Amino acid sequence: MRSRYTAFYLGEADYLLKTWHPSTRPKTLTFDPAQHWLGLKIIACQGGQRSDSQGDVEFLARYKIQGRAYRLQETSRFLHLAEGWVYLDGDIRDNA
Repeated sequence: MRSRYTAFYLGEADYLLKTWHPSTRPKTLTFDPAQHWLGLKIIACQGGQRSDSQGDVEFLARYKIQGRAYRLQETSRFLHLAEGWVYLDGDIRDNA
């Protein structure tokens, strides 16, 4: 999870696509140059150990666009494949 956050921060589309499950991976990624990531907080983890085949991570990421602050809270699902852990999908929490 932390490595994917860092990849979003750095705009590393290749890494994000490589660590995305093939069944849910988009063809391309684009980044908003006005978006500035501010921090990541891991709220909860379930599974995701070496002996597990899946894991969930609930996180809160903060960012700004043109000076306005936003929060993204999601519970992400990861699967362990031969090439390592990959992001499958997630449930975004409504922060309204």
